[in-house]
Amino acid sequence: MNDTPPNGKPPESESLLAHLPPDHPLSHDHTIPADAKTTAQRLRRTNLYLVGMMGCGKTTVGRLVAQKLGYQFFDTDALLETATQQTVAQVFAERGEAGFRELETQILAELSSYAYGSLAIATGGGAVLNPQNWSYLHHGIVIWLDVPAEQLYYRLRHSSTRPLLQDPDPRQRIQEILDQRRPLYAQADVHVQLRGRESPEFVTARVLEAIARAIRSAEREEE
Repeated sequence: MNDTPPNGKPPESESLLAHLPPDHPLSHDHTIPADAKTTAQRLRRTNLYLVGMMGCGKTTVGRLVAQKLGYQFFDTDALLETATQQTVAQVFAERGEAGFRELETQILAELSSYAYGSLAIATGGGAVLNPQNWSYLHHGIVIWLDVPAEQLYYRLRHSSTRPLLQDPDPRQRIQEILDQRRPLYAQADVHVQLRGRESPEFVTARVLEAIARAIRSAEREEE
Protein backbone atom coordinates (compact mmCIF):
# COMPACT_ATOMS: atom_id res chain seq x y z
CA MET A 1 0.00 0.00 0.00
CA ASN A 2 1.55 3.25 -1.14
CA ASP A 3 -0.17 6.51 -2.05
CA THR A 4 2.64 7.70 -4.33
CA PRO A 5 1.67 7.56 -8.03
CA PRO A 6 3.67 4.94 -9.98
CA ASN A 7 6.45 5.99 -12.31
CA GLY A 8 5.29 3.72 -15.10
CA LYS A 9 3.87 5.38 -18.18
CA PRO A 10 0.93 4.20 -20.28
CA PRO A 11 1.56 2.89 -23.79
CA GLU A 12 2.43 5.50 -26.38
CA SER A 13 -1.05 6.29 -27.67
CA GLU A 14 -3.80 8.81 -27.23
CA SER A 15 -5.03 9.16 -23.67
CA LEU A 16 -8.11 7.01 -23.20
CA LEU A 17 -9.33 9.34 -20.46
CA ALA A 18 -9.47 12.15 -23.01
CA HIS A 19 -12.68 10.47 -24.19
CA LEU A 20 -14.51 11.11 -20.92
CA PRO A 21 -17.72 13.13 -21.34
CA PRO A 22 -17.86 16.62 -19.79
CA ASP A 23 -20.27 15.43 -17.07
CA HIS A 24 -17.78 12.84 -15.80
CA PRO A 25 -14.85 14.95 -14.58
CA LEU A 26 -11.79 13.57 -12.85
CA SER A 27 -12.00 16.33 -10.26
CA HIS A 28 -15.18 16.65 -8.28
CA ASP A 29 -16.19 17.90 -4.86
CA HIS A 30 -18.16 15.55 -2.63
CA THR A 31 -19.71 15.93 0.79
CA ILE A 32 -18.35 13.20 3.05
CA PRO A 33 -20.82 11.62 5.50
CA ALA A 34 -19.76 12.01 9.13
CA ASP A 35 -19.51 8.25 9.72
CA ALA A 36 -16.85 7.89 7.00
CA LYS A 37 -14.98 11.15 7.53
CA THR A 38 -12.27 9.69 9.78
CA THR A 39 -11.51 6.89 7.31
CA ALA A 40 -11.44 9.37 4.43
CA GLN A 41 -8.99 11.59 6.28
CA ARG A 42 -6.70 8.70 7.20
CA LEU A 43 -6.68 7.48 3.61
CA ARG A 44 -4.95 10.72 2.58
CA ARG A 45 -6.39 10.47 -0.95
CA THR A 46 -4.98 6.98 -1.50
CA ASN A 47 -6.70 5.34 -4.46
CA LEU A 48 -8.85 2.27 -3.89
CA TYR A 49 -8.89 -0.61 -6.39
CA LEU A 50 -11.65 -3.19 -6.23
CA VAL A 51 -10.72 -6.58 -7.67
CA GLY A 52 -12.63 -9.82 -7.95
CA MET A 53 -14.58 -11.98 -10.33
CA MET A 54 -17.12 -10.70 -12.81
CA GLY A 55 -20.44 -10.38 -11.05
CA CYS A 56 -18.98 -9.94 -7.56
CA GLY A 57 -20.33 -6.39 -7.23
CA LYS A 58 -17.24 -4.26 -7.79
CA THR A 59 -19.10 -1.56 -9.71
CA THR A 60 -22.10 -1.29 -7.40
CA VAL A 61 -20.06 -1.41 -4.20
CA GLY A 62 -17.28 0.77 -5.60
CA ARG A 63 -19.75 3.51 -6.40
CA LEU A 64 -21.22 3.36 -2.88
CA VAL A 65 -17.76 3.38 -1.27
CA ALA A 66 -16.83 6.41 -3.36
CA GLN A 67 -19.96 8.24 -2.23
CA LYS A 68 -19.20 7.48 1.42
CA LEU A 69 -15.59 8.65 1.21
CA GLY A 70 -16.03 11.63 -1.09
CA TYR A 71 -14.08 9.83 -3.80
CA GLN A 72 -14.57 9.87 -7.56
CA PHE A 73 -15.68 6.50 -8.94
CA PHE A 74 -14.48 4.86 -12.15
CA ASP A 75 -15.14 1.49 -13.73
CA THR A 76 -12.34 0.44 -16.08
CA ASP A 77 -14.66 -1.55 -18.34
CA ALA A 78 -17.01 1.43 -18.67
CA LEU A 79 -14.07 3.73 -19.42
CA LEU A 80 -12.84 1.32 -22.05
CA GLU A 81 -16.26 1.21 -23.68
CA THR A 82 -16.46 5.01 -23.70
CA ALA A 83 -12.99 5.32 -25.22
CA THR A 84 -13.48 2.72 -27.94
CA GLN A 85 -17.19 3.32 -28.55
CA GLN A 86 -17.56 -0.45 -28.38
CA THR A 87 -18.87 -2.89 -25.82
CA VAL A 88 -16.44 -5.15 -23.99
CA ALA A 89 -17.77 -8.06 -26.05
CA GLN A 90 -17.09 -6.15 -29.29
CA VAL A 91 -13.55 -5.30 -28.18
CA PHE A 92 -12.93 -8.97 -27.40
CA ALA A 93 -14.33 -10.00 -30.79
CA GLU A 94 -12.33 -7.41 -32.75
CA ARG A 95 -9.03 -7.29 -30.84
CA GLY A 96 -9.03 -10.52 -28.87
CA GLU A 97 -8.42 -10.85 -25.15
CA ALA A 98 -4.82 -9.64 -25.55
CA GLY A 99 -5.99 -6.41 -27.18
CA PHE A 100 -8.58 -5.89 -24.47
CA ARG A 101 -5.99 -6.42 -21.72
CA GLU A 102 -3.65 -3.89 -23.35
CA LEU A 103 -6.34 -1.21 -23.26
CA GLU A 104 -7.20 -2.17 -19.69
CA THR A 105 -3.58 -1.70 -18.65
CA GLN A 106 -3.44 1.72 -20.31
CA ILE A 107 -6.53 2.84 -18.42
CA LEU A 108 -5.11 1.65 -15.09
CA ALA A 109 -1.85 3.46 -15.84
CA GLU A 110 -3.64 6.72 -16.58
CA LEU A 111 -5.89 6.54 -13.54
CA SER A 112 -2.98 5.68 -11.25
CA SER A 113 -0.94 8.63 -12.52
CA TYR A 114 -3.72 11.10 -11.73
CA ALA A 115 -2.00 13.33 -9.19
CA TYR A 116 -5.00 14.26 -7.06
CA GLY A 117 -5.83 10.69 -6.01
CA SER A 118 -9.12 10.04 -4.19
CA LEU A 119 -10.32 7.56 -6.80
CA ALA A 120 -12.32 4.38 -6.22
CA ILE A 121 -11.73 2.13 -9.21
CA ALA A 122 -13.64 -1.02 -10.13
CA THR A 123 -11.26 -3.12 -12.22
CA GLY A 124 -12.08 -5.82 -14.73
CA GLY A 125 -12.18 -9.36 -13.37
CA GLY A 126 -9.00 -10.30 -15.22
CA ALA A 127 -6.98 -7.17 -14.44
CA VAL A 128 -4.96 -9.15 -11.90
CA LEU A 129 -3.61 -11.45 -14.63
CA ASN A 130 -1.12 -8.90 -15.98
CA PRO A 131 1.88 -8.38 -13.65
CA GLN A 132 2.28 -4.86 -15.04
CA ASN A 133 -1.14 -3.95 -13.66
CA TRP A 134 0.05 -4.73 -10.15
CA SER A 135 2.61 -1.94 -10.45
CA TYR A 136 -0.41 0.38 -10.53
CA LEU A 137 -2.67 -1.50 -8.12
CA HIS A 138 -0.02 -1.66 -5.41
CA HIS A 139 0.16 2.14 -5.29
CA GLY A 140 -3.28 2.14 -3.70
CA ILE A 141 -5.31 -0.16 -1.48
CA VAL A 142 -6.47 -3.28 -3.30
CA ILE A 143 -9.79 -4.71 -2.11
CA TRP A 144 -10.90 -8.23 -3.09
CA LEU A 145 -14.64 -8.90 -3.08
CA ASP A 146 -14.67 -12.67 -2.70
CA VAL A 147 -17.99 -14.22 -3.75
CA PRO A 148 -18.50 -18.02 -4.10
CA ALA A 149 -18.57 -19.41 -7.64
CA GLU A 150 -22.12 -20.73 -7.24
CA GLN A 151 -23.43 -17.28 -6.38
CA LEU A 152 -21.50 -15.77 -9.29
CA TYR A 153 -23.16 -18.26 -11.62
CA TYR A 154 -26.58 -17.40 -10.19
CA ARG A 155 -25.95 -13.70 -10.89
CA LEU A 156 -24.49 -14.19 -14.36
CA ARG A 157 -26.42 -17.16 -15.72
CA HIS A 158 -28.59 -15.04 -18.03
CA SER A 159 -25.81 -12.67 -19.14
CA SER A 160 -24.98 -12.62 -22.84
CA THR A 161 -22.39 -9.82 -22.59
CA ARG A 162 -19.55 -11.71 -20.85
CA PRO A 163 -17.13 -13.01 -23.52
CA LEU A 164 -15.40 -15.46 -21.19
CA LEU A 165 -18.71 -17.12 -20.31
CA GLN A 166 -19.70 -18.03 -23.84
CA ASP A 167 -19.12 -21.66 -22.95
CA PRO A 168 -21.25 -24.84 -23.07
CA ASP A 169 -20.92 -25.10 -19.28
CA PRO A 170 -20.74 -21.57 -17.84
CA ARG A 171 -21.07 -22.85 -14.27
CA GLN A 172 -17.91 -24.93 -14.63
CA ARG A 173 -16.19 -22.13 -16.53
CA ILE A 174 -16.78 -19.68 -13.67
CA GLN A 175 -15.27 -22.15 -11.22
CA GLU A 176 -12.24 -22.68 -13.46
CA ILE A 177 -11.64 -18.94 -13.86
CA LEU A 178 -11.99 -18.37 -10.12
CA ASP A 179 -9.59 -21.21 -9.31
CA GLN A 180 -7.04 -19.74 -11.75
CA ARG A 181 -7.30 -16.21 -10.38
CA ARG A 182 -7.75 -16.88 -6.66
CA PRO A 183 -3.98 -16.77 -5.85
CA LEU A 184 -3.77 -13.41 -7.63
CA TYR A 185 -6.83 -11.95 -5.93
CA ALA A 186 -5.31 -13.10 -2.64
CA GLN A 187 -2.50 -10.56 -3.11
CA ALA A 188 -5.01 -7.82 -2.26
CA ASP A 189 -4.46 -5.67 0.81
CA VAL A 190 -8.04 -6.22 1.93
CA HIS A 191 -10.01 -9.47 1.62
CA VAL A 192 -13.78 -9.17 2.06
CA GLN A 193 -15.27 -12.66 2.06
CA LEU A 194 -18.95 -12.75 1.19
CA ARG A 195 -21.74 -15.27 0.81
CA GLY A 196 -23.05 -13.44 -2.23
CA ARG A 197 -26.50 -12.70 -0.80
CA GLU A 198 -25.66 -9.54 1.14
CA SER A 199 -27.10 -6.16 0.15
CA PRO A 200 -24.76 -3.67 -1.54
CA GLU A 201 -25.10 -1.40 1.49
CA PHE A 202 -24.02 -4.19 3.84
CA VAL A 203 -21.03 -5.04 1.64
CA THR A 204 -20.08 -1.36 1.49
CA ALA A 205 -20.05 -1.20 5.29
CA ARG A 206 -17.87 -4.32 5.39
CA VAL A 207 -15.46 -2.78 2.90
CA LEU A 208 -15.18 0.48 4.85
CA GLU A 209 -14.52 -1.44 8.07
CA ALA A 210 -11.84 -3.52 6.34
CA ILE A 211 -10.18 -0.40 4.89
CA ALA A 212 -10.08 1.18 8.35
CA ARG A 213 -8.43 -1.97 9.76
CA ALA A 214 -5.87 -2.00 6.95
CA ILE A 215 -4.99 1.64 7.63
CA ARG A 216 -4.56 0.99 11.34
CA SER A 217 -2.34 -2.00 10.59
CA ALA A 218 -0.19 0.02 8.18
CA GLU A 219 0.14 2.84 10.71
CA ARG A 220 1.29 0.40 13.40
CA GLU A 221 3.94 -1.00 11.05
CA GLU A 222 5.26 2.52 10.45
CA GLU A 223 5.64 3.26 14.17
